[in-house]
Amino acid sequence: MSDALVVLCTAPDDATAERLARGAVEAGLAACVNVLGEVRSFYRWKGALQDDRERQLILKTRRDRFDALRTWLMREHPYDVPEILALPVADGSPAYLAWLDEQLDG
Repeated sequence: MSDALVVLCTAPDDATAERLARGAVEAGLAACVNVLGEVRSFYRWKGALQDDRERQLILKTRRDRFDALRTWLMREHPYDVPEILALPVADGSPAYLAWLDEQLDG
């Protein structure tokens, strides 16, 4: 298993998604962030069913950067409880994983 992580995080709109994506990469907390188009999220919040349109961010990082990334996202995110889920990368392209390490070590 590699030390790479894929982190999922939603954002309320394009501007917030772009700000979070750029900021995470500029801060060296993520090697790459994909911002997916509109997704529709259903969830309960304060006892009521919510139906919101959001943007999905997919952040690529490493275990040693995750705590700092999570802290940064919680500080910079407009939601009271932002989605921050880290998924381990079992394996991947050696060239891509080397590139990821290079970006985070640079």
